[in-house]
Amino acid sequence: MIGPSGAVKVMIATKPVDFRKGAEGLAALVKAEMGTDPFSGTIYVFRAKRTDRIKLIFWDGSGVCLVANDRRSYYTSFLAS
Repeated sequence: MIGPSGAVKVMIATKPVDFRKGAEGLAALVKAEMGTDPFSGTIYVFRAKRTDRIKLIFWDGSGVCLVANDRRSYYTSFLAS
């Protein structure tokens, strides 16, 4: 498994976001609202107004990765617990 090396910072947005936004839109939101660099390697976590959905974005060195999940997905029990 390929994973991060060393300590990884995780920042969680406290307000729900528009889930129609993609990776670029969420990266712009990180820069504008959180005032941090979306290309720093930090993992940013967002939730929808419906609390059963989350999105994560992070910079992997070659681009912004977007991971999306909802309660009906297979891995949600792992993420929610």
